Amino acid sequence: MGSCPTCLIDPSALLVADASTVINLNASGCACRVIEALPNRVLVVDIVREELEGGRHRQRSDADLLDDLVKNKLIEIDSLDAAGEGYFEQLVIGDAKDTLDDGEAATIAHAASLNGVAVFDEKKATRICGERFPALHLGRTMDIFGHPLVRGALGADGLANAVFNALFYGRMRVFPHYVDWVVALIGMDRAEQCKSLPRSVRVARSAAATGASAKSTGPSKKAEK
Repeated sequence: MGSCPTCLIDPSALLVADASTVINLNASGCACRVIEALPNRVLVVDIVREELEGGRHRQRSDADLLDDLVKNKLIEIDSLDAAGEGYFEQLVIGDAKDTLDDGEAATIAHAASLNGVAVFDEKKATRICGERFPALHLGRTMDIFGHPLVRGALGADGLANAVFNALFYGRMRVFPHYVDWVVALIGMDRAEQCKSLPRSVRVARSAAATGASAKSTGPSKKAEK
């Protein structure tokens, strides 16, 4: 297995995490160890905290888990400044196809205001960032899991389990350039169970098995006369 193509190469970069990232880290089962290993400061905007709070009625515990990370001084809760408020309005006002929900908008706005890295896993948000904030650095949850210091802290097996948990329980999205690395990390057996991975990956093993079975069986013999 090669190195993960993580973009988090600047230890001084400020990471602004969206709700999807918090959910994925919580789902990994080792969020504290992952964030402890990172050299970067990690912020969550208060709007995202409120968004996670809204998940309580669906029996989700992400708000509580985020609070634990804050109490342990691993994540900081911050508010938008004046510049961030302006960016936020640009991202939430307009046609639905060109606007984002409050949490994603706040994450991007805060990162743009502080010259940080916005960490999220949504394709639409990626497109809109490219159009409106082309200079903004973007990260994914997989960039965090793939950070060399995180890999060192968890070990190969621990990292594989963490990524599988984030995929299976958190439904973590994986962008195309990470897919091969993720499959190599967790193995095809577990990859098949992860519905957030591309379907082409999940059916590859069964297709290969079918082909192998057909070859081993060989052509059917004609009935003897």
